[in-house]
Amino acid sequence: MNFGLIGAAGFIAPKHIKAIHDTGNSLVAAADPHDCVGRLDSFFPDARFFTEIERFDRYLEKCRRSTEENRVRYVSICSPNYLHDAHVRLALRVKADAICEKPLVISPWNLDALEELEEEHGQRVYSVLQLRLLPSLIKLKAELEAQTANQRADVCLTYITRRGRWYDASWKGSPEKSGGVALNIGIHFFDLLHWLFGEVEQSNVHLRRSRQMGGTLEFERARVRWFLSTDANDLPDKVVEEGGYAYRSMTYDGQEIEFSGGFKDLHTRVYEEILAGRGTGIRETRPAIEIAHTINRSKIKMNLSDAHPLVSRVSTVSMPLMATSASKVA
Repeated sequence: MNFGLIGAAGFIAPKHIKAIHDTGNSLVAAADPHDCVGRLDSFFPDARFFTEIERFDRYLEKCRRSTEENRVRYVSICSPNYLHDAHVRLALRVKADAICEKPLVISPWNLDALEELEEEHGQRVYSVLQLRLLPSLIKLKAELEAQTANQRADVCLTYITRRGRWYDASWKGSPEKSGGVALNIGIHFFDLLHWLFGEVEQSNVHLRRSRQMGGTLEFERARVRWFLSTDANDLPDKVVEEGGYAYRSMTYDGQEIEFSGGFKDLHTRVYEEILAGRGTGIRETRPAIEIAHTINRSKIKMNLSDAHPLVSRVSTVSMPLMATSASKVA
């Protein structure tokens, strides 16, 4: 089947390009305002390329009005977070299903409009939530669902990934465009926690900065202390000594859960699931976006008695994105 792709020069685009190739499909058109997209030559040197989204839109519409063979069936979206909503709408308008990188949207209410547009155009919107496909986590979910005890587990989640000075100068460093740390690097993990431990009942935020966030979440089956950071100074010494730049850890009642490995080719697995009719859509995406939105709007809790251990290593004074109080998640 024919694919289009928006954001061909972006960081995550190569994984989507490879997934389109590995699932036996064709990338016929790509768009990005930046023209450094030699990566297309690896698999799809004949793909049409546009630096103006309007011309890309027009080409997909032309394909739609041509033969069924030429029609673009899927549009993969790898653009900046704040443009996802608009680019999903473009895909639906040309009668293509959308495969959108995380987060699907920044504000939860935009999901309502996308659900209406799905119905209106008769197309689907899929989100890339690849951690759900890790074998170790699938096994853990099955074990959790087999348990009968109602006691909440104690979970500690840590994700630190080094980002250079460019990060703050780019759209990723703008909360209005990226959604901040919670949405930009945390959305996969909030989705994972909801998927594993059920509905969230309460959220507290102990730290919120442009590069670091930490807090607690209480789910039906777990109480979670979490910490997210793009600051290299937060990396464990051992990781730095070994030349690493990222650290992922999740403990369950003190036992480490393996989910740092197995990340290779997960995007291809996501595409396989979507093409088989089992992809994650708007309904599955909504809880994590609502969790992140609540975190971004919550007041800072100054009492750190129940905070993540790493929160105490950094200053807890930070300006909230919004001053509203929202500790309970609807």
